[in-house]
Amino acid sequence: MKLKSKILKIDPLDNVLVALSDLQMGETIENDGFSICLNENISAKHKFAIKEIGIGDTIYMYGVVVGRAKKQIKRGEAITTQNVIHEIEEYSIPSKNNNISWDCPESELFSKKTFLGYHRDNGSVGTENNWLVIPLVFCQNRNIETLKNTILKGLGYENQSKQKFDITELIDKYKSGTSERDLMNVNIITDNKKKQKNPLFPNVDGIYFLTHDGGCGGATSDAVTLCNLLAGYINNPNVAGATILSLGCQHAQISILERSIKRIAPNSKKTVFFLEQQQSNSETEYISEAIKKTFIGLVGANKNFRKPAPLSKLIIGLECGGSDGFSGISANPTLGYVSDLIVGLGGSAILSEFPELNGVEQELINRCNDVKKAEKFAKIMNEYDTKATASGAGFSANPSPGNIKDGLITDAIKSAGAAKKGGTSPVVDVLDYTEQLVNPGLNLLCTPGNDVESTTGLAGSGANIILFTTGLGTPTGNPAAPVIKVSTNTPLFNKMDDIIDFNTGTIIEGLETIESCGKELLSYIIKVASGEVEINARRLGQNDFIPWKRGLSL
Repeated sequence: MKLKSKILKIDPLDNVLVALSDLQMGETIENDGFSICLNENISAKHKFAIKEIGIGDTIYMYGVVVGRAKKQIKRGEAITTQNVIHEIEEYSIPSKNNNISWDCPESELFSKKTFLGYHRDNGSVGTENNWLVIPLVFCQNRNIETLKNTILKGLGYENQSKQKFDITELIDKYKSGTSERDLMNVNIITDNKKKQKNPLFPNVDGIYFLTHDGGCGGATSDAVTLCNLLAGYINNPNVAGATILSLGCQHAQISILERSIKRIAPNSKKTVFFLEQQQSNSETEYISEAIKKTFIGLVGANKNFRKPAPLSKLIIGLECGGSDGFSGISANPTLGYVSDLIVGLGGSAILSEFPELNGVEQELINRCNDVKKAEKFAKIMNEYDTKATASGAGFSANPSPGNIKDGLITDAIKSAGAAKKGGTSPVVDVLDYTEQLVNPGLNLLCTPGNDVESTTGLAGSGANIILFTTGLGTPTGNPAAPVIKVSTNTPLFNKMDDIIDFNTGTIIEGLETIESCGKELLSYIIKVASGEVEINARRLGQNDFIPWKRGLSL
């Protein structure tokens, strides 16, 4: 259905309404045959009580418990951090496998659609053909930057479409005595040039240089986890091969990474070059060898080219960041619909961010097709929350100041909306951090709610394209997988269309439905997966990579 009202009741069980536009104190709202006179101004995206809610009473939204009243809340009064605290329902594990009946959405429109992808020896298909240059330890970050500056410029991969800034005029004006006020009128943005396809290796979409602060000096378990993550990146369908730089004495040894690759991809034929600086005669010789081997790797990678592939080869990562009060109404359900379409076509989806599934555990448990998967999900959730609580912040501390300001005042409200990204299909597998997707269908992946740590984990587990919803605006991308950013509201899209790719705000405005918007988004995804559309994250060179150290990170 299209939304045509100023307000929305998401589920019949809810005792709060969502304001779809700014509402004024004294305004009368009609809902379910009842009139509600507002006691105060209610900003768009925020919620207000349908009836009086007593101290200790539960708050329902999306049909689940999302909070508890710590003060009396009058009918027509906004729910805020001043009168509501985080609260969720208990959940339980069934004694036997769930008998799941699922009707996937009508997908005839896409049943014969294909995308142009890069076919790998193991049967997977990449939406891009990338080469990665990766350090095993932070000591190699400087060498990585040297390689980056040399190779990107020399081979023509330097991103010419990024905004260029020139402060020459600013300096000249300052020297001539221009006031601070007038300095603000100086233009420092130069013309942007369109990124040109590199003619030497036309079938290599990108060369990406990862840096991080791990590999040594921390827990050995963190070094092993890092190697597992890097093995996942090398195994990602979008990656043709990699150059690995090692110092030699660090915890994250080459041998550990080799074992990790062998474990997850025992028959992999991808080219991976390992270089160790402490075995080299000089830094000059070491970097020169890395440049030459990378060049040879690119020669091999360029021999692959795009060919048609069924949509069942898509593996979409589902992510949200900078969420707002519309996230669970527009963008996230749209991703859920797309997820259901792709799963129905035989493809895969990965739902991440476990702190943002807090409060909807029972729904996801009920959707697990195997009781052992449900037990694994509950175990990971319990251990994660226990560790977070012991460190002084449980899942309830997840909402950011921006989330709260825009209507997500408890983690349960945020989670109930975030879970909509996973659609309605059965859960076929539960993956701990760095575990690889092996079962087609909807998979749950344990990552933190931190945007970049989570997208980093999604690509490491096999996502060949990532959908990222935002209500406040988030400039991020990933080196292994294209990140399509989806806005929850039209004002945000209009303001930040230089970093956001797709708008679902038309759902809030009553112009489109979740279904129609979802079909448009899947059509857009096919174009991105085929290399026909350059997303903003790639255009702007947003290639963020932050491994999760499994410490407290919400």
